[in-house]
Amino acid sequence: MTMGWFEPVMAYCERTGPGFWAEPLNAASNAAFLLAAAAAARRARAADPPDRACLGLAGLIALVGIGSFLFHTLAVTWAMYADIIPITVFIVAYLVLALHRFLKLPRLRVEAATAGFILFSFTLVPTLDGLTGSDISARTNGSIDYLPAALALFTVAALDRPETRFVGTGRRLVVVGVLFLISLTVRTIDQVACAVLPTGTHALWHLLNALVLYALVATAIRHRAVAG
Repeated sequence: MTMGWFEPVMAYCERTGPGFWAEPLNAASNAAFLLAAAAAARRARAADPPDRACLGLAGLIALVGIGSFLFHTLAVTWAMYADIIPITVFIVAYLVLALHRFLKLPRLRVEAATAGFILFSFTLVPTLDGLTGSDISARTNGSIDYLPAALALFTVAALDRPETRFVGTGRRLVVVGVLFLISLTVRTIDQVACAVLPTGTHALWHLLNALVLYALVATAIRHRAVAG
């Protein structure tokens, strides 16, 4: 069992061996998350009063970058979880914030919606595997796991309250959602792109996703400042 945590993971086009720097672009591109975290934290601190919830989200963005760097350098099972866990926590934390701040849902409805989202996220892939008779995660290079986040983003945008639509939060979330879908497409085609692009496309996913995470935090900060 212990050895399983140190099993090598060869998941990306750029990696052709076990070396620490076998994915130089994938590893270095994680700096984008640190820059996004710093920019988001600065914006959250500049708010009046400082936006503590978004400061926490900025910290999670930094952890996303650190965890992803570990995975793309060490490329073992435990590092994969160091990559997965922070982004999962960010997704759930942002959903809670969005339901409370954007949609003004009461606490019980926020908890129920979040629980439903988590259940949907954990059952989606097994359900699709059963329906299609194939490994849908392998076919999408793991990008299917982010589909619930994309659906939640567009759902919150569609439910933007009439009295705060002048703020433009829903429209901003749609734009961020489209950018997220583009980044997911880039992530999905990484292995396919190997034939023409030896470095793959995963580094571009990092760059675009860092922008997505920053834009989400910036939208939350702006909404609080304008809508109150």
